[in-house]
Amino acid sequence: MTMNNLVSIPKIPLEDWVSSAVSRLTTNLSGFFDAIQSGGQYIMDALTNGLTAVPMPLMIIGITVIAIVTTPKKIGFPLFTLLGLLLIANQGLWSDLMNTVTLVIMASIVSLIIGIPLGILTAKSQKTAVVVQPILDFMQTMPGFVYLIPAVAFFGIGVVPGVFASIIFALPPMVRMTSLGIRQVPVDLVEAADSFGSTTWQKLFKLELPSAKNTILAGANQTIMLALSMVVTASMIGAPGLGRGVLSAVQHADVGSGFVNGLGLVILAIVIDRFTQKFNTQPGQKAVTKPWRRWTVLAALLVMIGGGVVNTLTSDKTTGQKVTIGYVEWDSEVASSNVLAESLRQHGYDVTLTPLDNAVLWQSLSNNQIDISVSAWLPDTHKALYDKYKNDVTLLGPNLKGVKTGLVVPDYMDVNSISDLTTQANKTITGIEPGAGEMATAANALKSYSNLSGWNLSSSSSGAMVSALDKAYKNKQDVVVTGWSPHWMFSKYHLKFLSDPKNVFGSGETINTIVNKKFITSNPKAYKVADKFNWTKDDMESVMLDIQNGQTPKQAAAKWIKSHQKLVDSWYK
Repeated sequence: MTMNNLVSIPKIPLEDWVSSAVSRLTTNLSGFFDAIQSGGQYIMDALTNGLTAVPMPLMIIGITVIAIVTTPKKIGFPLFTLLGLLLIANQGLWSDLMNTVTLVIMASIVSLIIGIPLGILTAKSQKTAVVVQPILDFMQTMPGFVYLIPAVAFFGIGVVPGVFASIIFALPPMVRMTSLGIRQVPVDLVEAADSFGSTTWQKLFKLELPSAKNTILAGANQTIMLALSMVVTASMIGAPGLGRGVLSAVQHADVGSGFVNGLGLVILAIVIDRFTQKFNTQPGQKAVTKPWRRWTVLAALLVMIGGGVVNTLTSDKTTGQKVTIGYVEWDSEVASSNVLAESLRQHGYDVTLTPLDNAVLWQSLSNNQIDISVSAWLPDTHKALYDKYKNDVTLLGPNLKGVKTGLVVPDYMDVNSISDLTTQANKTITGIEPGAGEMATAANALKSYSNLSGWNLSSSSSGAMVSALDKAYKNKQDVVVTGWSPHWMFSKYHLKFLSDPKNVFGSGETINTIVNKKFITSNPKAYKVADKFNWTKDDMESVMLDIQNGQTPKQAAAKWIKSHQKLVDSWYK
């Protein structure tokens, strides 16, 4: 067959087949997936609540004591554990650490439950190995981001789909190492067991598994580390923890925050790795040899558990109605979402803020996993998403008017219109996240304006876009970015929108509030607040600028609310 003949073969509709298969599974097994989502969420919430209930100082001391007892005559690891956990607590990341531990524990446990029996079966049956090995290759080499798509389709957002994606990525080493350990058991030992009349189960539990223990534990260690490596990816679909901080830092190009959250993950990884390695001992060697050491470890665990129980019984429980606000990590949406969230908290609501990709956010609203979003840019920017989900969400109308999107340049550039662009900025438009509606509009501009032939639209993030703008601005270089107003960059730099003669970006936009269909009945008071929420372009920019100048989103929101109490009170009347 020649190359021309191969090219002429019709395209195999593989994409359509996969999409159709996932759609059928989602439709036909929705009850099954909902049950896993509900049950898994309940278990993981209980585990997270249990971990966070243990007083922070008590847990740090307890883990350090266990490190000392299990590492006799060595001070390095216990000291690292103590200082590392203290640093995480000092940076205000303790709650995120506990959420990350929950994800890693659940993904690792499920991977062990599935991986060890499957590894044994693979070692025992060549036919099974022939089938399983290619599947493991697929699971381990497919980019982890791909697993987020079916995870969201099956389970929505949160820690459950995050665990699902982590299991797929982390399972293969457990299966492979278990199979390897079983197959490496000396043949003469197996033959000796057979000669003494051992049954298959007796050989497995008394000979093969003990002989393969160290190899299996090495696989478990790899599985735990891979599950930990997925926490940043899982945060893209709403999984809480340290990964969310890393992702937010990437999207905002915040080097400091990214380093701190990343360092927290490194500390956790090292601590977990060193503890799991202690189970992997030489034959005849025990991890903790003296009885007093075992009793000390048990006592430390019991004290931590007891402290958690006492803390749970004596602490004040949140009684306010729960409200979940979803948002995209754009500066404007961070500002508006935190202002609404902080005002609701001040009125007694238990508010959860969940950052998501824009497409996932709309999907989560449609399936009632998110209550409110105040970041729908209409009628143009999010038109495609609104058209797709308009029957499954409720549009409450504008919360901010007079917004604008388009191509933005520094005012020192000698261009005033998109049609004036020729070869500036190396014929590159620096954009934001590839899933943003503004990116789709910018792509249409490249097609609509003949002078933009040969130009490239570079995807990045809102933070990376601003970083590129800042670098070019300081050096008085040409730069063209996808911009929107309100945004704090217009307060910091002298910028201008390029006119849009062909009206590709639309004549004007509003930012709208959308809620899920059930919200009006599940929480009518909060529904009315969301409906009345509104402010101005100047209001939003002041909050964004405070955040940019170093305040946390919560601090900036509280500051604005204090200065605009009369307006905020009107939302609750």
